[in-house]
Order: sequence, then C-alpha cells, then structure tokens
Amino acid sequence: MNRFYRGNWLFYLTVSCVLMFTSCEQTTEPEFFISDQTREESLPDDAVKMTPADDVFQPVLHSALWDEPGPMAGPINTAGAEDAPVISPDGQTFIFFFTPDIDVLPEDQLLDGITGIWWCQKNGGEWTEPERMVLNNDISLDGPFCLVGDVLWFGSFREEMYLADGDIFTAEYNGVSWTNWENAGQQLNYEYNIGENWISANGMQMYFHRPGAYGGFGGEDLWIIEKSPDGWTEPVNLGEDLNTALNESRPCLSADETELWYTSESGLGYTGPALYRVTKLQSGAWSAPEEIISNFAGDPGLTAAGDIYFTHHFVDALGTIIEADIYVAYKK
Repeated sequence: MNRFYRGNWLFYLTVSCVLMFTSCEQTTEPEFFISDQTREESLPDDAVKMTPADDVFQPVLHSALWDEPGPMAGPINTAGAEDAPVISPDGQTFIFFFTPDIDVLPEDQLLDGITGIWWCQKNGGEWTEPERMVLNNDISLDGPFCLVGDVLWFGSFREEMYLADGDIFTAEYNGVSWTNWENAGQQLNYEYNIGENWISANGMQMYFHRPGAYGGFGGEDLWIIEKSPDGWTEPVNLGEDLNTALNESRPCLSADETELWYTSESGLGYTGPALYRVTKLQSGAWSAPEEIISNFAGDPGLTAAGDIYFTHHFVDALGTIIEADIYVAYKK
C-alpha cells in the first residue's frame, strides 16, 4: 500500500536512475522546486473522487470493538492518492503521503514538486488544511513511517543513500517547522537494510519489515531490534506464529505497547491486503494474529484511544486502482 514498500524494484531503480541523471543520459540536472499548487489544483483533469457508495470492495470489519470504517473527515482526502497515515497518539497531528495521480510514474513523482509528505494538526477539534512537509534542500521523494514525540521517521529516495532501495531518515519538529533531517545511519540502512519501521514510545524497540532474502518465512517478514549502547541489537524475526509465507509489513505499535498492527494478505478470502492485530500476552509473547479489516486495507496508524487509521484503495471490478483515501475506524 505504502509508496515506500521495499520490494518494488522497478520503482527504486527508476528513481535511482533519475537521481543519478548523468548515468541515464540526461544532459541537464533535474531542478528542485516546491509547487505552489494546492493538492486539488494538482489533480489530473480526469481524476474521479470515489465515495463508499461507488466502492466495489468496501472495507470489511471483523471485530465488534470498533465502529464501521469510513473516510477520514476534514480536508484530507482528494481524488488523488492519500496513503501511509501516521497519527500522533493524542490524535492531534496527522501526517500522510500524497501524489496527485495513482498511476504517475516514479520519476514524475520525484520531480513534480508536490508528491511527498503532507501534514496537518487539529485546531478547535477540526483538521487544518494539510501543508507540504519539505525535508530536503534537493530532489527527494519522501514517505512517512512513524512519529515518536517530535521526531518523524521517514523513508526517502535522495542522493545521500547507502543502498539504491531508499534509506530511513529522521526529522525533528521545533514547534514551527520540521528540521534537522538526517540519515538514520549505516547500521539500519546498510547492515540491516530495514524497511518501513515503527519505534516504541520510549525509543528502545524498533519493529520493521524486510525482504525474505534476509531469512524468515516469506516474501517480507516482521522483525524487532532493541536499542543498545552500540546502536541496535541484531534483528530478531517475530516468528512463524505471526510471519507467514506471504508478506507481513508496515508494523504499528500501540502507545502502551500492548498491540502490534500490520498489513498482510487476507486469510479470510477477501481481495487485496488486510489489517491484522496481535496483542501482548502475560508471558510477553504475542497472541495469534487476528484479521480486523479486509478489502484493500493497509498501512495502519493508531491513536492512544485505539482509533485505527488506514489506507484504502478504491479498485474497480477489473482490479484497476482508481484512487486511495485515508479511512478510520473509531474504537467503541
């Protein structure tokens, strides 16, 4: 679901080709700029805004603990693609990825001046108009992963990378703007080659996914590392009770660290990805996975109150993705 899902080789090979323009026979360096268009103004003329009434594959909820999911209220969703929701535990800050056209090529995303991370805050109980979050002084393509206090962890394609599949970076919010962006370092990005990640509230544990080439049980597995005096401990696979022969990705840990959410293929016969939850047992182990929301549901984000924000792709009967919106299921 997320645009920074490590595994799309065509995506990051193309982006790397644009970044290294000279090796791609381009004669002029691509220019870095931030578009002054609004998200609505950037949409293609033929963009179609979908609604639940138009949805062929509406999200299906399998638990009585939440209200039925629906589109996020406020000025968030457009006829473009909103995905990768990151919400603060207090539910007051919201960060997401946006691109005007779900079918746009990676090199066009990189250079269009509007695709990337957007964010907004609540004011008087209502979401403000989202603004572009600029996290580089040069060309980059960024997507949000998790927010820990005032520190945003995000994935990025830019020149300062250890590997061609994108690196993990951090940025800090100083109360006015996002600043001090920096690469998360060689250990995470080169030695461990972590994918989309989530950090515990105390900063001591990191959950992430990475390809099965590093060991495990399937295409992508979920792993954990812990903070140590020398950086981070060796990755530990979360085990075959959670990881399957398919793809487990995009972990999200609850603020109290008792729930772990993630994306995988549906095990109940529904189409596309689904959201799963495991809960912490008294023994410290995780419970058996439970499929909570099916039908093109992925990229979970969680408030301390237990509200679930996620990406939902609108797909037609032939399997063509039309657009993507942020949905929410409120905890009862």
